[in-house]
Amino acid sequence: MTARDPLVLVVDDEATVRQALERALRLEGFAVATAAGGVEALDAIGRMPPSAVVLDVTMPDLDGVTVVRRLRAEGVDVPVCILSARDEVADRVAGLEAGADDYLVKPFALEELTARLNALLRRRGANGAGPYVVADVVVDLRRHVATRGGRELDLTRREFELLETFARHPGQVLSREQLLEMVWGYATSVETNVVDVFVGYLRRKLESSGEPRILHTVRGVGWALRA
Repeated sequence: MTARDPLVLVVDDEATVRQALERALRLEGFAVATAAGGVEALDAIGRMPPSAVVLDVTMPDLDGVTVVRRLRAEGVDVPVCILSARDEVADRVAGLEAGADDYLVKPFALEELTARLNALLRRRGANGAGPYVVADVVVDLRRHVATRGGRELDLTRREFELLETFARHPGQVLSREQLLEMVWGYATSVETNVVDVFVGYLRRKLESSGEPRILHTVRGVGWALRA
């Protein structure tokens, strides 16, 4: 997975379903994470917000509709596609009114799920692809330009991707392992100081005109972009 790959979180309590969806979505070019239940899904989304969530509605610990309600109550607006064997209008309405973006009835063709996910991501891209603004830092994805206080930052491709990742998660502390996976696509077991080095590069460029620190170190945990 890299910063440009859409990350889809697949949530289902049946291992065979999770594995089948994971394989199919990877073949379609998605990065995929999985969760075996609603509680695990909420934890995963809190640690590393995905681009979209595919969420089974019937799970023993926390049902899909409740998961969506909690996400929306916490201000998390990640696109969610609910999967359910329930095809009554009332069930679909309940899922959508809880905050889901789409509702797909089982059984379904994998091609249809892929098409629906791509549609959700296109809509999100059209409506929410930036610019991302954190204090006086602006990251404009369409123009591929980043500024601080109106001053354009001269960033390499990797530095821009790193700043974009921080700007997508304002105020959130991102660990070395998370950044390795989100920006470089490395497995978390890789031993490297590349993140530390690039955070240093990026910080110097953010502060090159004497601006106050905005990319903060949380010792022993990671880094956060915040005023």
